[in-house]
Amino acid sequence: MTKGKQLVILAASALLLAACDIEDNDSTSRGTAREEAQESTLEEEDTVAADEIVEEEIEELSENTDFVEEKAEESISDESEAGEELAEAQATDEENETNDDEQVQAAAETEPEAEPETEEVALPAEHQAALNKAQTYSDMMNMSKAGLYDQLTSEYGEQFSAEAGQYAVDHVDADWKENALKSAENYNDLMHMSKAGLYDQLSSEYGEQFTAEEAQYAIDHIQADWKENALKTARNYRDMMDMSPAAIKDQLISVYGEQFTQEEAQYAIDNLD
Repeated sequence: MTKGKQLVILAASALLLAACDIEDNDSTSRGTAREEAQESTLEEEDTVAADEIVEEEIEELSENTDFVEEKAEESISDESEAGEELAEAQATDEENETNDDEQVQAAAETEPEAEPETEEVALPAEHQAALNKAQTYSDMMNMSKAGLYDQLTSEYGEQFSAEAGQYAVDHVDADWKENALKSAENYNDLMHMSKAGLYDQLSSEYGEQFTAEEAQYAIDHIQADWKENALKTARNYRDMMDMSPAAIKDQLISVYGEQFTQEEAQYAIDNLD
């Protein structure tokens, strides 16, 4: 065998060995790759399983959370309803208390106050005498309250003390308006006065001293014919004082005289005999 063939054989052997090494390396690599692939698959499966477990736990936790929230809402709702019921009960109690207080107050207002017991004090004899005298004057002379007081206390009258006189006019049984009317009727019958003159006589401090209200009551309720009063007064002036018709008319209408109206005075002049 020649040296060249030997070299060829050696080269072929070397190539064969190299091919075998390559094949072994490829086989080893493939085995390693398979192992790595299997490990990767197992890891992926483990990861998927772990993810599924986590998802299940999350779902269970979510369900538990929803349940807790529902219970919390129910509890809040129950507490709210209980609070409203308590508020209504308190309002009802307050209303009842208010009604009770109002009823008690109304009952207290309607109950008559007990009048304090007072010992009867004996009426002084002078007071009783003044009252008796006042009743007589009121019944017989139809006097006003002021006129009656003056009559009882005046040094030219009954001369009672001021206290006795005041007690008498405060307790006498008298209707001052009716007294004014009766006094007006007396003046009308005896003196044939005009409406204005009669009012002045009743209310004047120099006359009967009735109040303005009492005097007006008498004038409004007296039955009088003012024209006839003017005629009777005119005849008195003519017969007793020999006055002329013109002078009589002036006297009838004068504010310082009889105070008849123009119509009443003219009626009198026109009807003199």
